Amino acid sequence: MFKRNKKLILSSFLAVSATLFIANPINLNAKETNDNSKLDAYLKFTRVLNLIQSQYVDEVNTTTLINKALKGLLSNLDPHSAFMDAKAFKDLNIQTKGEFGGLGIVVGMKKGALTIIAPIDDTPAYKAGVKAGDIILKIDNKSTLGMSIDEAVKLMRGKPKTKITLTLVRKGKSKPVIVHITRDIIKIQSVKPKIVYLDKDKKEYALYIKITSFDSKVVQGVKKALDKYKDAKGIIFDLRNNPGGLLSQATGLLDMFIDKGVLVSQKGRVKEENVVYKAHSEGTHKNIPITVLVNGGSASASEIVSGALQDHHRAAIIGEKTFGKGSVQIVVPLGNGEGVKLTVARYYLPSGRTIQNKGVTPDVVVYPGKVSRKDDNAFMIKENELKQHLKTELEKLEAKKKAAQDSNSTKTDTDAKAKKKKIISEEDLYNDAQLKEAYDILKVLILQKGNK
Repeated sequence: MFKRNKKLILSSFLAVSATLFIANPINLNAKETNDNSKLDAYLKFTRVLNLIQSQYVDEVNTTTLINKALKGLLSNLDPHSAFMDAKAFKDLNIQTKGEFGGLGIVVGMKKGALTIIAPIDDTPAYKAGVKAGDIILKIDNKSTLGMSIDEAVKLMRGKPKTKITLTLVRKGKSKPVIVHITRDIIKIQSVKPKIVYLDKDKKEYALYIKITSFDSKVVQGVKKALDKYKDAKGIIFDLRNNPGGLLSQATGLLDMFIDKGVLVSQKGRVKEENVVYKAHSEGTHKNIPITVLVNGGSASASEIVSGALQDHHRAAIIGEKTFGKGSVQIVVPLGNGEGVKLTVARYYLPSGRTIQNKGVTPDVVVYPGKVSRKDDNAFMIKENELKQHLKTELEKLEAKKKAAQDSNSTKTDTDAKAKKKKIISEEDLYNDAQLKEAYDILKVLILQKGNK
């Protein structure tokens, strides 16, 4: 049987280092379940191979033919299984172990089309305007029709500061969208905590945590945020455009908020692939109210976290239906530098439902956009607060004037901006309808908790 020292959810990162677990060389002497039918199938393959070698218009090397057959065989199983020749296998090791120039997107196959699962925040692709759900029609001048994920990744990866052009099909656009991107080394801050005030006068606040990907620092980062903002009345987890990552981080995060029961399970054809991950009661924040934001760019580990919290009635899920990627891959070396990436199991949420090709449907569906406000509510200041408000505004104007005249104010101004970035303003909420809904629902959950 295969020996594994790590379990994780695999995504096709173009700029994020991921870790693949390597299985032992494949056992080609597995017991036959139906000797006659298998023998007939092998003979048919051999006859076709001999026919090509003897009569095809061009002479083709036997190794080349076999490799082409294996590529077709694996790619037709599912979008994540693949045969890798020596070059492809070497490229995979570069992708998973070293730094390389990338775009900052994660791709997958959806209904046979090469689809962007998510652009990662603050990466070249994100800054160029690439969106979750975009279908890649062309990479530079090469069509992606019939192209595998690994082939696409290889084309899009390259030296930093080199340019690439993607032709995208975007929902709601009548013509293809052409995006020019400059590759770069991608550095990601996976956990980004901020606070959002519930009642500023009472200094009551909720903790907003954006998780961009499930790398090895997520659990540590969330624990650090909880320690720093220990007076938070509730939590908003933002998993929008999070393509997934390490299973250990997904279960570790869930274990912080679920005190008992199944977190996630995986089931495969081989007995050793059937694993159940359970919660532990120690150190669980089991009472703090939680809302979770998801969208079509939330995949893999993000779907496990949001789906498990939903199944345990531990959080309200807000946003749009997730991507639907819930399968497990292993990498098997074949020798001669070649290998196979093979899907061996699927993940199942605590209720027993699968997310593969189904995704997680939010409790409250909210589409992105701004929240409209009536004009008469745009400037709502109580009469007894008006004088103080005007005085504050005047002080701000004087402070800005003084700062412009004082060259030594640069550091103070920078510190103030940095502090402001740690706080989600009312304007931020109204500019993000999904976040505003998550905030409003969290306030209700906090209120309900206080009334118990």
